[in-house]
Amino acid sequence: MAHAHRERPGRHPGWPTALDALHVPAGSVTLRPVRLRDAGAWSTIRIRDERHLAPWEPTLPGGWTQRNAAAEWPGRWLQLRAAGRRGAALPFAVTLDGRFVGHVMVGNVVREPLLSAYVGYWVDAQVSGGGVITAAVALVVDHCFGPVGMHRLEATVRPENLASLRVLEKLGFRREGLFRRYLDVDGTWRDHLCFAMTADEPPPGGLAARLVADGRAERPVS
Repeated sequence: MAHAHRERPGRHPGWPTALDALHVPAGSVTLRPVRLRDAGAWSTIRIRDERHLAPWEPTLPGGWTQRNAAAEWPGRWLQLRAAGRRGAALPFAVTLDGRFVGHVMVGNVVREPLLSAYVGYWVDAQVSGGGVITAAVALVVDHCFGPVGMHRLEATVRPENLASLRVLEKLGFRREGLFRRYLDVDGTWRDHLCFAMTADEPPPGGLAARLVADGRAERPVS
């Protein structure tokens, strides 16, 4: 099970905090809260990877380059930090060997009685396929079913997004159904598959432990 550390008192369970590392073929994957100084790396990756990311993300006003310019990050970071502090979200930066490479977002956090949230993610195309985002999502899921106290996590994915589907399938998310015209993505309303997992479904030790047991990842040597 992933363990949180450096959590500040007086905040909701699970954020801000950093999560234990996992070693995958691409390097050492860790998660931490998003930071204001992530602006340059975030913008560089997002603009360069437009063709890799845009087909899967919600339609928003303005052009891709404008929306993902470094100058746009401070406003987004303030919104993410505010959502994290009030317990509505857990916004994590994904790092690979200390370098920012992506984002895992736990959003729409609903406490009792539902104890549910959704998880979304993206990663630098240059490290896609190296096990980075699978490890990152595994760490976040373990965190949500541990210190955060969630009961259910959902993820919605376009049927055409094969890479994202592989991540969820490798981690053991259940396919629950198809949402017709669910979200305005890349300019039109798109169908999405719904996947879910509840706290009783991960194996003993959590998803990260299963990645280690399957030889997909390693724990760092202390």
